[in-house]
Amino acid sequence: MKLDPNKQFSAFLFDMDGTILTSIAAAERVWGAWAQRQGLDPVTFLPTMHGQRAIDTIHRLNLPGVDPEIEASQITQAEIEDVQGVFAIAGAADFLAALPVDRWAIVTSASKKLAQKRLEAAGLPIPRVVVTGEDVALGKPDPQCFLLGAKRLGVSAASCLVFEDVEAGVRAGRAAGADVVVITAAGHKFECPIHPSINDYTDVVPVISADGLLSIKAV
Repeated sequence: MKLDPNKQFSAFLFDMDGTILTSIAAAERVWGAWAQRQGLDPVTFLPTMHGQRAIDTIHRLNLPGVDPEIEASQITQAEIEDVQGVFAIAGAADFLAALPVDRWAIVTSASKKLAQKRLEAAGLPIPRVVVTGEDVALGKPDPQCFLLGAKRLGVSAASCLVFEDVEAGVRAGRAAGADVVVITAAGHKFECPIHPSINDYTDVVPVISADGLLSIKAV
């Protein structure tokens, strides 16, 4: 499904990992080592942890004798210390730079410190509004994060376009009432036929109308 260049939005809400930057190598190094310590098969486990809060991922496993809060804190610290191989998705820096500063936000499952570290490593701007996994009681696929991101920008979620790369994030965006575009550069496999998709930002540009509304045009 292709983007509709005539559809206009009040704001853009971007997931971070896999959507505007690539952190798969770093994340899977940390999570792979953790999975092995827990006796899990990394090959089976790793595809299930992307796009969700660390504490939610660990809670879902229900491992005996494991404190999700302690483990999530340790994993997050390890991720903060390992940003090797973190880089911007093609075209993302220019795309974000072309947006009005008050019309876009990052909505990520990462912690605030991890988000800052990865954005700096990727050479991407940190917007005025950043919603992290620490800001909500329920992580993706719950819509709280996108509802909060829209609220902090002073717009309704239903008037926003969400940029996502994994199923949990797409579901969260849809549940918030937003339109969703799927970024496929990270290679996450899931079915999303009802949403438009782009591989990266090299062939698209944002368009700002006279009244400040946003749309996307292919170039």
